[in-house]
Amino acid sequence: MKLFYSAGACSLSPHIALEESGLKYEAISAPTKTKVLPDGSDYRKINPLGYVPYLVLDDGTGLREGPAIVQYIADQAPDKKLAPPNGTLARYQLQSWLNFIGTEVHKNFSPLFNPAMPEEAKKLFVTNLLGRLKWVDGELAGKSYLMGDDFTVADGYLFVVTNWAKPMNIDLSDLPNLLAFRERVAARPAVQRAMQAEGLT
Repeated sequence: MKLFYSAGACSLSPHIALEESGLKYEAISAPTKTKVLPDGSDYRKINPLGYVPYLVLDDGTGLREGPAIVQYIADQAPDKKLAPPNGTLARYQLQSWLNFIGTEVHKNFSPLFNPAMPEEAKKLFVTNLLGRLKWVDGELAGKSYLMGDDFTVADGYLFVVTNWAKPMNIDLSDLPNLLAFRERVAARPAVQRAMQAEGLT
């Protein structure tokens, strides 16, 4: 498998999942700003949408969208328990978390990276974001991870998007459960390997 990623972007989530899974893969830098691959070619020739993550399977099939990619990875290494089995209620709860993180957290962060976005509009997105994260903080009370004691691909995704709080000057200090969660995830060897590979540590 080949994972196309941009350092520190949401593609860090499947990068973490791949490291957790123990599966063989190649990580290829596809910077979102330049779209230029290490060999000098245009990333859009591989993924016409030009964004990350993008996973190319061994048979050449491409898979896009982070929540789908991380579930695919999890299902290739079921013994790692990165996702509950398909068809179980727990699997749908995992999908609920992945969708929530994607639509309520990730998408509230996105406008903050746009230099053309007016400051007043950014304040609205930050307010929405903090409201969602406060709810997540409550859900994490008494739990190690989102689904309980076991780390899943949803935890990797939440960790990655909340990494963006610091560069966006968003204060998470009144969310102790979320901060403790972030420390637990950051300490995982697979997470450290993925971040080191992307030059983030």
